[in-house]
Amino acid sequence: MATVVLLGTLDTKGEEYGFVRDRLREHGVDVLLVDVGTRPPQIAPDIEASDVAGLDTRQLADRGEAIETMARGAERVARHLHEEGRLQAIAALAGSGGTAIATAAMRALPVGIPKLMVSTMASGDTRPYVGGSDIAMLYPVVDIAGINAVSTRVLSNAAAAIAAMARVEPPPREGRPRVAATMFGVTTPCVTRARERLEELGFEVLVFHATGAGGRSMEAFARDGFLSGVLDVTTTELADDLVGGVLSAGPDRLEAAGEAGLPQVVSLGALDMVNFGPPDSVPERFRGRKLYAHNPTVTLMRTSSDECRELGRRIGRKLAAASGPTALYVPLRGVSAIAVKEGPFYDPRADDALRAGLRDTLSDSVEIHELDMDINDPRFAEAMADRLNELIREER
Repeated sequence: MATVVLLGTLDTKGEEYGFVRDRLREHGVDVLLVDVGTRPPQIAPDIEASDVAGLDTRQLADRGEAIETMARGAERVARHLHEEGRLQAIAALAGSGGTAIATAAMRALPVGIPKLMVSTMASGDTRPYVGGSDIAMLYPVVDIAGINAVSTRVLSNAAAAIAAMARVEPPPREGRPRVAATMFGVTTPCVTRARERLEELGFEVLVFHATGAGGRSMEAFARDGFLSGVLDVTTTELADDLVGGVLSAGPDRLEAAGEAGLPQVVSLGALDMVNFGPPDSVPERFRGRKLYAHNPTVTLMRTSSDECRELGRRIGRKLAAASGPTALYVPLRGVSAIAVKEGPFYDPRADDALRAGLRDTLSDSVEIHELDMDINDPRFAEAMADRLNELIREER
């Protein structure tokens, strides 16, 4: 029988957890109730809070310290239960503090393990909670505070959903080597053709949307040993990290594959842009810059020559530090669909500065291929895909 781990603060939400536990059992799954509260629980847990924290929870008087301690313990417990085969799915119900604890445990689990977070924080910015994981978040509409007409329906739906996910057996995996690729709307033709080519060559291709979370997810896959290689076409998240856009994947982007020694083929996709929300969300200091409305909710800003030069330097340093075989492909006629000649972000000076920055920091250990075409030319995509195939085969 599949087991759903219910993890939460049973000192404040015992009634609600008891309700969901009973619904789960009605759906034919086992339940392990894990307490991460700091006071006596309202219902009896299967794993007590002191076992999660590794100490007497009465010592955790400070709320911030309690959340950090319980989050670390919850990660450890979740990993242990999964390794023992006692966790087929995990769910939680919480406000902000409980969500921070529960999602830390969820992020510690492999991709594909069902994870459901019923949280009052689910209608806001969920990036701190979800990160690069596959956590499903459900907004409960009312607070997790008692069983009423609204919470009864929402929590019953949550129980039905996670029970069904826990019972589903994943389809058998194919034995093809797995590679990652990064894509953005303005590099889609390139990545689509490269994916098709790699599939023809016998690879399974995982495409990650370079929106911050996508880059972090791809890097996590590289660190965790899921990949045979990386086709990092779209390094645009580095521009957001440098300039202050909304789609940064953090300063460590473009480092995981190199640290893991994976073969990687990299390009400069969409480094011509920084991402913001609707036009009125663009910071005042950028209002005089070249802006482009990608759609009503996304405004793009052209990176300047100085920014491009620094981006080139950063990419060069990251690639020079890689311990695995690395090739850089530079499209001389545009790094995105809108940076080509006649496009709104066409700027030869900025492109020259980007290449100059690369020359400042790249080492001889990195292959450099400058091709007289734009990034979305099918020949560019095929060249990158073919070289990644060669590097992976050589490593094997």
